[in-house]
Amino acid sequence: MLMGLLFAGFLLAHGLIHVAFISPAPPVTAGGPAWPFATDQSWPVRALDIRPETVRILAKALVALTVAGFALAAVAALGGAPGLWPPALAIGSIASVGILITFFHPWLSLGVAIDATLLWATFIAGWVPASTGLG
Repeated sequence: MLMGLLFAGFLLAHGLIHVAFISPAPPVTAGGPAWPFATDQSWPVRALDIRPETVRILAKALVALTVAGFALAAVAALGGAPGLWPPALAIGSIASVGILITFFHPWLSLGVAIDATLLWATFIAGWVPASTGLG
């Protein structure tokens, strides 16, 4: 049970960190690192000349899908809605990859790796959390 709670907490934390994309950046201190969750530094957005308002809507939509998907996946992982595990994980992970790649910063590579691992484990290896009762 403890492992299930830890895994569900991990899923929630992974989803919620994406809220940083739509939150104000903290003030930069002298010599401090750049904020990795910036939506205005994206080369695809600049190359396509997308308006800032449109970028903000896109970021909010992707963040909402990511948080909702991982929240539902966490509930499913705890056995609350076991049938939701595959679709909830897919929604959360694909939206997460979408926002992480669209607004890429090298520090966000870990997030892409987490999403890829979860997708691979679930859809290729057929893994499901034991508490879902699906495995």
